[in-house]
Amino acid sequence: MSLLSDNVYNQGVGRDEPKFKIWRNAGLLLTYKCNARCEFCYYNCSPEQGSLMPVDMAINAWQSLKDLAGDGTPAVSKVEPKIHITGGEPFLYWDKLIEILRKAKKSNLGPVDMIETNGFWAVDEKIVKDRIKVLDMSRLKISCDPFHQEYVAIEPVRQLAKTAKEVIGQGRVLVRWEKYLDKPIEMKNISADERNKRYVETLNDYPCRFTGRAAGMIAELVASQTVEQIAAQNCSGAFLDAKGVHIDPYGNIFSGTCSGIIVGNIAKRSLAEIWQNWQPSNDKLIETLFNSGPAGLLDEAIQAGYKPAQCYAGKCHLCTSIRQFFFDKGFYKTIVGPAECYQ
Repeated sequence: MSLLSDNVYNQGVGRDEPKFKIWRNAGLLLTYKCNARCEFCYYNCSPEQGSLMPVDMAINAWQSLKDLAGDGTPAVSKVEPKIHITGGEPFLYWDKLIEILRKAKKSNLGPVDMIETNGFWAVDEKIVKDRIKVLDMSRLKISCDPFHQEYVAIEPVRQLAKTAKEVIGQGRVLVRWEKYLDKPIEMKNISADERNKRYVETLNDYPCRFTGRAAGMIAELVASQTVEQIAAQNCSGAFLDAKGVHIDPYGNIFSGTCSGIIVGNIAKRSLAEIWQNWQPSNDKLIETLFNSGPAGLLDEAIQAGYKPAQCYAGKCHLCTSIRQFFFDKGFYKTIVGPAECYQ
């Protein structure tokens, strides 16, 4: 288990200054492949994307998080580290998902905290019961919103929510968002203008982070902040206060939900080593974001040909837009990636 003082950044700041928090949860992106292509996806997931996390990588990441944060026992750590499995759509690879959970149990890693799904696969009650009974998890999270309803019929989602609650209990099933389970929004047989209107209404009810595909069309629909308004916002808090990381199928580590900004790779170094050695000055792009926010990247981007928009939906939208430009130009290849986050 690491202590705050084990991190090199923390060793160089004053006693009363904000510290780089220990990562205590990790999301394993089993795959970038998904049966949907939601406009608010943080990772550009789609049916065309490939990739699949190796079982050993998932287990190593799981164990590495425990080595970093402790195992949750009072003598070691008061907070139990948590792993959740997401994607893409993890249920596209049911056999691989089960293999990871069985190996984790055999390795005494405990149950996974949460598994996320859009529910497309829950076509009948028997399938749902059979699968839910063998999933060694604390919670099931079901994505249910107008963005998903553009691709996933409501019937299997309702079947999944109903049956899962019967099998494992209502408190262990989280529907995001229940409002749209009860009253789904028609998203398929409508005009583009009406669809865009419903996108905006949904974003007003439930704001999202504008990274990945979400920094595209829907961000433009709600863009209202000028660069000057965003310029005062740096990203120090986003890095220092991140509760955890996401790890993609290639082992790339993203701080919090900052998809497409690689802070390390679990296949090369343990999570503890990466956390202990992390500091903003390790990389120019991250240092700029930390101190000046995405607006600090503008001069370099403009000199290389980037054309700023009049308005953005926020600093994450600006950041993703500039990083997309850098990716297309081949800049910062070790940090701005992988291709799945930008294509």
